[in-house]
This record gives sequence, C-alpha cells and structure tokens, in this order.
Amino acid sequence: MIPVAAPRLDETDIAAAVRVLRSGHLVQGPEVAAFEDEFAHLVDGNHCVAVNSGTSALWLTLLALGIGLGDEVIVPSFTFAGTAAAARLTGAAVVFADITPDTFCLDPDAVRAAITPRTAAVIPVHLFGHPAAMGDLAALAQQHQLALVEDAAQAHGATLNGRPVGTLGTAGCFSFYPTKNLQAIEGGLITTADPALARTLRLLRNQGMEERYHHEIVGTNGRMSDVSAAIARSQLRRLPALNARRRANATDLSERLANLPELSLPITAAGAGHVWHQYTVRISTTLGDRDTFAHNLQQAGIGTGVHYPVPLHRSPAYATATDLPHTDAAAAQVLSLPVHPGLTPAQIEDIARAVTTLARASECVA
Repeated sequence: MIPVAAPRLDETDIAAAVRVLRSGHLVQGPEVAAFEDEFAHLVDGNHCVAVNSGTSALWLTLLALGIGLGDEVIVPSFTFAGTAAAARLTGAAVVFADITPDTFCLDPDAVRAAITPRTAAVIPVHLFGHPAAMGDLAALAQQHQLALVEDAAQAHGATLNGRPVGTLGTAGCFSFYPTKNLQAIEGGLITTADPALARTLRLLRNQGMEERYHHEIVGTNGRMSDVSAAIARSQLRRLPALNARRRANATDLSERLANLPELSLPITAAGAGHVWHQYTVRISTTLGDRDTFAHNLQQAGIGTGVHYPVPLHRSPAYATATDLPHTDAAAAQVLSLPVHPGLTPAQIEDIARAVTTLARASECVA
C-alpha cells in the first residue's frame, strides 16, 4: 500500500528529542526559543511565538486581537475544523464564505459579500499548501479595518509573489502535526510583525506571565514542549529539500495524468509558490461516485484521502443555511493522491498507472 501521507522522523530528529529528554529542560525552554529564532528566518524576520498546536495558534491570536462575543469572523467552510473552532472558542460568531473552485481557497468576492458591521476578522486558509488570494483579501481587510489571520497550517514555506505566507496579514498561524510539511509530533506557531501582539501572545500561552507568578492578564497553558521544538528545529533544516521533493512529485503526477479529462488536476495560480501539502484532484461525474473510485484505488494499493467530505457549514457543530455551491461541489468531488516526499519515482508511476487504468475502465463502463 502506498500511503497518502507518511509522517517520518529520521535519526537526527530522534537524536534531537533524546538530547532534550536528557537535558532536563522539557517545556518552554531553550529549544523553544531557538526554534522561534530559526523559524523567523522563514518569515522575513517576523516575531515568532511557539505554542502547543495549530488550533491554539489561531485561538490565542484571536484572543490577543480582542475578538470575542458580539464579533463575527469570516472563514471558509472547506477547511479543517480548527479554523472555525478557534473563532467559536473566543465567543465570536463564525460566518462561512465560499471558495474559488480552482484553488479551493477563500473567495475574496464571497468574503466581501459576507462582511457586516460586526465583522472583526477574516481567516483565509492556505489550503493544501496553495496560498490564498491575499492581495485582494488584504485590501478588503484594510478597507473595513479587519484583522487578517492567515491559517498556514498546511503551507510551511509557501510564498505569494515572493513573500512567505505568515507575513501577508496581521498574523500567521502554523501547525506541526505529524502529517504536515514540517512536523514536531504536535505543536503550533504564530508569526506577526507587531511586537505588542507578539508580547500579548507570549503572555496568553503562559498563564498571563512573563515573570514567574506575576500574572499580567488571564492566560492559559499553550506552551510548546522542548522535545517538540527540538524535532521541529531538525525538520526545519530539511524543509526546503522536503518541499522541493513534494513539488517534483506533483509535477511528475500532473504530467502523467494530463491526458485524463475525467480528472481536474490541481493548479498553481500566478505568483503562488505551492508547497503541495496535498495533491487534490476533482473526480468527474463521468467516473461515477468519488468514494467508489477511491475504494477501487485502495484495492489497487493506492492510499487516498478526502479533504474534506463534510464541509463545516453542514456539520452538526456549525450547521447553517448558508449557500456555498463551490464548497459543496468540492466536498463531493475532491480526492487527494499521495505526493509526500517519501515517494519513489516507481511509486509515482504506480499511482499514475492505477489512476489511469481505473479512469479508463470507468469511462468504458459509462
């Protein structure tokens, strides 16, 4: 079986973790500080605040911006639940906006239509490693005096017009979950050019303290462990090479699948530096049911993923009557194929061959 994702820790990652375990400095210590300093090089020197998860990164950022009860936060429905949960956990109302069908990212026109006098923030998601339309979204945020918080959980190292994600809004939020382009077993990080915001975030993650037992504000425990930070530092050194491998795998797949009109292949918009967290295609109705196609690929030894089969606006926790046609269509049609850096050229060939064989067989049946 070729897995759709293959989290890997190499010997340098393991050695880094063991070194920390033997040091006695286990939480919010020198490894965390070093990781924050090193990650800053990836985001043009912005302030970096490490926390314990990507969801915490989003939640604490909204809290630090003063967003809460009475406010509205615009988010895509076609995303992982943490994006919306972070807003809801502040007490703010979540407002869902539709995506663009080509990149699966938040549609600036849909955001414009969703803005009300209560809107306080917009959270665009750089979905699957492709940067959102930050130029148009930043213009809207400036016009309406909104916070613009980037959900970059899937986009470590992605760029837009040469600028790294995490530097394109008020703040950027990253996740280091095991399947991400850069993993730390678990963890998150916030980037911002605003020193005052960074200081508030540091207080919030550590029970409101900068000095031990002196609580300046009400905070929480959002600290990153030094074990996670050590692994993240080790992985960060390999991130450019790992992303380059993902890009090469995506290019190879696209070339091999280019002659299948039944598949809509992922695109890279002008100016976007895609990092291919996922390689996500659309399955045409001419191939029948998406889930059946995925099952048949599984039987052929090719792992797949559906990100995401139930859009948030249709889930019990967030159900609304909002009409999001592009989101609903994507949820019914998308299928992610393996693109991770652990793939060999032979496995890329196997993936393309299995997809092509099944597509042609389905076409003949139809």
